[in-house]
Amino acid sequence: MRFRRSLAAGACAIIASVALAACSSSGASTESAAEVVPKLGTDEQVEIVFESYNLTQAGVWTDTVNQLISEFEEANPNITVKAQPTQGAAAASGNYVGSVQTQLLAGKAPDVAQLTFDALEYSATQLGAKPLSDIVDADELEAHFGGENPMHPNAKVLADWDGKTYGMPYVFSTPVLFYNADMLQAAGVTGTPDLSSWDKVEEVAAQVSAHTGKPSLDVNCTIKGGGWCMQGLFKSNGGEVLSEDRSTIGFGSPEAVETVERFAEMSDAGVLRSADWNAQIEGLAKGDVAMSLTSSALQGMFMQAADAGGWTLSAAAMPAFGDQEAVPTNSGSALFVLSDDPSKQRAGWELIKFLSSDRAYELISSQIGYLPLRTGLVEEGGALHEWAQQNPLIEPNLAQLDRLQPWVSFPGNSYVQVDDILSTAIEEVVYFGKPAEATMTDAAERAQALIG
Repeated sequence: MRFRRSLAAGACAIIASVALAACSSSGASTESAAEVVPKLGTDEQVEIVFESYNLTQAGVWTDTVNQLISEFEEANPNITVKAQPTQGAAAASGNYVGSVQTQLLAGKAPDVAQLTFDALEYSATQLGAKPLSDIVDADELEAHFGGENPMHPNAKVLADWDGKTYGMPYVFSTPVLFYNADMLQAAGVTGTPDLSSWDKVEEVAAQVSAHTGKPSLDVNCTIKGGGWCMQGLFKSNGGEVLSEDRSTIGFGSPEAVETVERFAEMSDAGVLRSADWNAQIEGLAKGDVAMSLTSSALQGMFMQAADAGGWTLSAAAMPAFGDQEAVPTNSGSALFVLSDDPSKQRAGWELIKFLSSDRAYELISSQIGYLPLRTGLVEEGGALHEWAQQNPLIEPNLAQLDRLQPWVSFPGNSYVQVDDILSTAIEEVVYFGKPAEATMTDAAERAQALIG
């Protein structure tokens, strides 16, 4: 059965992204760089507000963030952190920038915010994010990227814009194909299945669906909220969503059309499930499907579900199209300083350093499932080595980090609307049976008008 979804939440996101472009009390100009902020005095007490969308998610996400904040405050008794989730209607729509913008209008913006990479250009040019490379000494910034376990080079540059480091890469994942090995075995798929290509995935899914009598595969990339990994699927099939010079929308190309058509074929074949975001997040955990291509940030939740349900959770890398190499893109976020106050900027930087430290990734990776951006932690002698040896689920995620390509942010103030146009078009083709070429071409033309 094909599903229908209200676009009300998306409309809220679009309105928020457009209406407040010039309203940042922090200032939108990238030319008025702040000076390097001094360290806090030993008796200087500072309170900062940290907004994190992970706090909108109960369980391992909220628990881990709260543990990190507690450890930070214990180590920095002169800094108090008020941690808050994404605010208002923006939380429901996933428009994290919209939450910050609304608070900016009220004069109560958070001092540090966790924002997704699709908003990078907007955060740097319109939201008033302070370049870390301006407010922090260059040697101190570089020392933090380095250390005993340096940040992976592919991760280090993800929050750079126009030659400056605007944010600190924080938590993200690559698309991982998780599966219930017991459900596959019950359907006669023995041993370790070959899930290296979409053709092979469809073969396995068809065998499981024949056994269960229902679709057995979820692909989060094909629905609203999954644009970050859909970009990887386009790249894996030779397509792009945006030209390298950031001037031309590319998701109306023959390669992009072919990519979307491939998932429509799986939907029509009865192996790809039609379900919204929330249902897909819970689908594998509840046993509604046997396989799910999704963010590795769900690994912790899946592990808990597998332990509770007595089934075996396994994982494979993102499948390829034919003999082309799969090109993973990253989900996730960076940490940005938004405050104008030098003391709060310094306190915010100290918090950012801790949240992207060895200790932080030890907890973030082992308890949630996000990638340890300091990959030396999983090597022999590292804090995550033993855990990684006992949890092979992390292997596909780590391997994909070495060939990661960034989640592209669309240019201009209408970047949320562009993404909504794209995701709506994909859903219409894959789940509603609309013609791929006409639908994707029309979507690309409308998106081009918004960035032109």
